[in-house]
Amino acid sequence: QVQLVESGGRLVQAGGSLRLSCAASGRTFSGYSMGWFRQAPGEEREFVAAINWSGGSTYYADSVKGRFTISRNNAKSRMYLQMNSLKPEDTAVYYCAAEPRNFGTSRLTTEQYEYDYWGQGTQVTVSS
Repeated sequence: QVQLVESGGRLVQAGGSLRLSCAASGRTFSGYSMGWFRQAPGEEREFVAAINWSGGSTYYADSVKGRFTISRNNAKSRMYLQMNSLKPEDTAVYYCAAEPRNFGTSRLTTEQYEYDYWGQGTQVTVSS
């Protein structure tokens, strides 16, 4: 299995930028597709972005497309989420997650149940 730890969340003004990191340990990081999800207060957790095992395929929720960029560095066992042009509605706890079944493919999933491993989350607050 793999252990995931998110970092980088903080308070930022609207229009600002943040870079979240997800550090992985345990099994080989490159064996997993990875995703970012978020949960706002009083809301269900929702998909944000996903990246396949090699980094060659990415997918974004419509709400963040063009503003957020997901990337990974397999040599460092890390995934990132660069968030630009932040809005108050981006305020949430952000989680990284690992999905083990699509190694060697370009397939990505937005479904939470397909992700086996989750971090504890990092809080992002965007003030207006």
